[in-house]
Amino acid sequence: MSTGLVSGEPPLDPSVTDDAPDRRRTVGPGSADAETGERVSVITARAAAAFEPVGRSVAGARSFVRESLQGWGFADLVDDAVVLTSELVTNAVVHAGTSAEVVCLRGDEGVRIEVADRYPERELPVRGLAPHPGGPDREGGRGLQLCAALADRWGVEYTATHKKVWFQLDLPDRPVGTRSAGPALPTESLPRAGARVRVAVAQVERGGTITAWNDDAAELFGYPAEQVTGKPLTDLAAWPHTPGTGTGIAEALRLSRWEGSYGIRDARGRVVPVYASHLRVRDAEGEPSTVCLLVRDHERAVLQTSPRQIPSEASTSEARSRDPFEAFIGSPAPDDLDSLLQRTVERARDMVDGDAAFLLLATDDETELEVRASTGLPSIRQRFARVPVEAGPGRYGSARMPAVHEDLTMVPGAVPLLNSTGMRSVVTVPLKVEGRLTGSLGVAAESPARYSNDDALRLQFAADRIALAVESARLGELERLRRGSLSFLVEASDLLAGTLDRDQTLALMAQMTVPRLATWCAVYTIAEQSSDPSLSYVLHEDEDLIDGIRSLLSKIPPPEPVVTPGAVVWTAPAEVAHEAALRTSMRSLGLAGGPIRKVTPGIGPTLATASAVGGETVVLPLVARNRVIGMLTLGQPADEYFRQEILELAEDLSRRAALALDNARLYSERTAISQSLQRSLLPPESPAIEGVEVEVIYRAAGEGNEVGGDFYDVFPIGEGAYGFAIGDVCGTGPNAAAVTGLARHALRLLAREGLNGPAVLERLNSAILDEGARSRFLTLLYGELRPQSEGGAELRLVCAGHPLPLRLRQDGTVTPAAEPQPLLGVLEDLELYEQTVFLDPGDVLLCVTDGVTERREGTRMLGDDGLCDVLTTCTGLTAGAVAARIMRAVERFAADAPSDDMAILAMRVPELRVD
Repeated sequence: MSTGLVSGEPPLDPSVTDDAPDRRRTVGPGSADAETGERVSVITARAAAAFEPVGRSVAGARSFVRESLQGWGFADLVDDAVVLTSELVTNAVVHAGTSAEVVCLRGDEGVRIEVADRYPERELPVRGLAPHPGGPDREGGRGLQLCAALADRWGVEYTATHKKVWFQLDLPDRPVGTRSAGPALPTESLPRAGARVRVAVAQVERGGTITAWNDDAAELFGYPAEQVTGKPLTDLAAWPHTPGTGTGIAEALRLSRWEGSYGIRDARGRVVPVYASHLRVRDAEGEPSTVCLLVRDHERAVLQTSPRQIPSEASTSEARSRDPFEAFIGSPAPDDLDSLLQRTVERARDMVDGDAAFLLLATDDETELEVRASTGLPSIRQRFARVPVEAGPGRYGSARMPAVHEDLTMVPGAVPLLNSTGMRSVVTVPLKVEGRLTGSLGVAAESPARYSNDDALRLQFAADRIALAVESARLGELERLRRGSLSFLVEASDLLAGTLDRDQTLALMAQMTVPRLATWCAVYTIAEQSSDPSLSYVLHEDEDLIDGIRSLLSKIPPPEPVVTPGAVVWTAPAEVAHEAALRTSMRSLGLAGGPIRKVTPGIGPTLATASAVGGETVVLPLVARNRVIGMLTLGQPADEYFRQEILELAEDLSRRAALALDNARLYSERTAISQSLQRSLLPPESPAIEGVEVEVIYRAAGEGNEVGGDFYDVFPIGEGAYGFAIGDVCGTGPNAAAVTGLARHALRLLAREGLNGPAVLERLNSAILDEGARSRFLTLLYGELRPQSEGGAELRLVCAGHPLPLRLRQDGTVTPAAEPQPLLGVLEDLELYEQTVFLDPGDVLLCVTDGVTERREGTRMLGDDGLCDVLTTCTGLTAGAVAARIMRAVERFAADAPSDDMAILAMRVPELRVD
C-alpha cells in the first residue's frame, strides 16, 4: 500500500490497496492527466545515488545534486535544490539513521528531486488536514517546512519499507536564448548614464604597479598613461572612498576575481567613486597580473554581475516574497544570539556547499575576532578562540573584505582557525554595520579550489542580510551580560566586605569564581614582596578533582607575579598535566618499563586531572595598594576558552578581591599585634597560697580585646605575704590598657620594695599624674594577705575610690570590709590609710569592678544591693564557685552583651578539718 500527499492538493484516497488496479498513467509531451487535467512534465533525464547513514553523506548528496543540475544547465535552480536536499538527507542519515536514496529527474518545466529513506514509521496524513511542519528550531520537520517555503510543489509518499519526500522546482520564465535576465523596467526607471559610458581599463602587475592605462581611464581621472605607468594603483585608490586607506585594494588585487566599489583620486585631488571588476590573468610567460575595469559608481550596471532572479509571481508561494533576512535564516528568527549564529553558519554552509562553516564576532575594541559559532569542525575547541583583525598579509588582513583561498596548503596559516582540520579551500566575508567591521563569516571545504569569487559575492549578500540582526542580538546579549555582571559585582563586594578573616576571604573568592566564571580556580598569595607565591586555595566544580589539581599545581613553579592589569595566559598546568597523563598511560600499557597493569585504575585520576586543566588557563594579579599580594588563576577544561566578557568581569572581581584580601591581612596583623601586647599586660598565673583559695574571672569589653580598663593581680611580696589588687581605669580599649600596664607593673615594683599599702598607692598616684595629657584617673583596691598558721588570714586593705570589698561570713551575713578613700590620678597631695581585716575559716572576701555592679537592663541596675543578695546565696561554696555564680548572675541580669570591662576576685579561707 502506498499513499501520497501533494502540497496544495487533496490527499489520495487511503482506501486504495495493493490489490487495487494499477493507477499509473503514461505521460507524453504536452499531455495532461486524464482525471485532474493538470499538465505533467515529461522526464528527459534521470540521475540517482545512494548514501550511507553517516554525517559525511550530507555533503556528498549536496555535491551530487549540484553537479547533476549544473550539467543539465539548471544553474538557477541549484541553490534551492541543494538547500532542500541537505535538509532532507540530514533527516534521513542523521536523525533517522538509515541510508538515503536521492533521485534527480529533469523535465521540460524544471527538476524534481526525490529523497527516500528506510524509516517508514511516520504518522500518516489525515484526509482534509494539512500536516503541521513544526518549528524551525526542531531537529525534525524542518525539511518539510523549507519545502513548503522554497519548492513550487512537494509531497510525501509512504510504503511499507520506504518514506519518500519529493519536491519540484520550476524554471523561471525567460526570453529564449537568454542565460540571465533582469526584470523588464519602464524607461524612466532605467539607470542614468552620461553621454558616453567610459570603461577605464588598467593592467596591474604582480607587485601592484600599473603597466597599462587606456584612453577612457585618462579621460575619467585626468592622468595620461605616461604619468601613472610604473606607479602603484594603491597610490590612486581610496578605500572605501576615504583618502589614505587603500590597503583593501592591495588585498583585492591578489584575488582571482573581485567586484566592488572604491574611489580613485583624480588629477585635481578629488575622489571619484567607481565600481570595479578585477580579473587576475597570466601572460604568455606565465606571470600573473590583474586587469581592472572601472566605471563611475552610478554606472555600475555596466560591470556588475546580475543578481540571481527569483521565479515569476505566478509560480511562487507566499513565503518567496519574504524579507531577504528571513529567506536566508528562516522564520521565525531565533531569539537568542547563539541560536541565531548557529543557524547562520548552517545556512551558509548549505548555500555554498561547504563541509564546515564558522562565524566570528568582533570584540568591543574591534581589534580581535572571537569564534562564536561553527559547524563541521572536528572539535569545539575553536569556540571563543580569538584572532587579531589585522595580522599581516595572508592571514586576517582580508577580514574587512571578501576573500577566497583556493588551497590552504599553499599558504600555511592563512586561516589559523582551520589549522589541522583537514580543510583545503575557504571563502570568508565580513559582517559590517554602518561601515564598521562587526564579524566575519566563513565556509570551508575539504577539497581544494572549491570556491570562486561568485561564491564570495553570494555569501557576502547573505552576510549583508544577517549583519544587522547579528549586531542587534550581540548588543542585546552584551547589555544583559553587563547588567548581570553589575549585579554579580555588587553581590561580590557585599560578601567580601562582610568578612575580615583571611581564610574566609580566600574561600569566598574561589566560590564566587567557580562555576560562574571558570571551571576551576586557584589562589596564590604572597606574604612579603621578596617571598615566592604560595598556593593557598584550590576549587573545582567537581569536588573529586580538587585534590588532583592541588597536587598538580604544587609540583610546578607558580606563575610570575606581574603588576600589569589584565589576564595573562598560563600554559604550564595544561602542559604538565598532559605530560603526566601520557607517562601514566605508557606505564599502564607497559611501554615505559615495569609490569603491565590494568589501564583504568592507574590512569583514571591523572587523565581526569589532565582533562580538567587542559583548556585555557589565565592568571590575574591581585594588586592592592600598589603591591602584588597574590594571583587569581582561572582554568577551563580541555578544548575550552574564555570569552572576553568573562575575562573583563574576572578582572573587576580580582580588584575587589585583592582589596578585601589585603584588608583581611592588615586586620589579622593588627589583631596579632594587639593580642600580643595585651597578653603582655595580663598577669601571670596566680600563685598558690597555702591556707587561702583564690579565684579570678576577667572579661574585657569589645571584640578582640583581651585587656581593657579593668585589671587584677595577685603576687608574692615577701615571706608569707602576698599582694593583691583590683582596679578600674577610666574608659576602655587600648588607652585604658596602657594605664592598666603602668599600674600593675608599678604596684609589683613598689610593693616588693617593702612599702606599705598607702605608700604604694601614693607613689602610683604620682606616676599617673606624671603621664600628663595621657593620664587617666584610677580606682584601686590594694591589699596585703598574710595567712595565719592557726587558721584564718589577715588582710590590710586600701580602697582608693573603688567599689568596697564585701565579706561573706558563714552565717550568710554580708558586710563591707573597708571604707572608701579618694581615687588615684586626680589629687597631687593624697593621704591614704590602710585597714586591717581578719578572715575566719569559711569566710569569703569578694572584690569586683564597677562593670559588675553597674550592669544594666533598661532602667534597672544590679547595684551594690543586688550584688549582696547574690553573695548571700554563696555560703559554703568554694572561691571558684562563688566567682562563677556572681558572673552567671551578672550575665543573666541583662540580655545584651556587657558594655564594660568586668573583673571578679574571690578569696576564701577553707574551713578547718576535724579529724
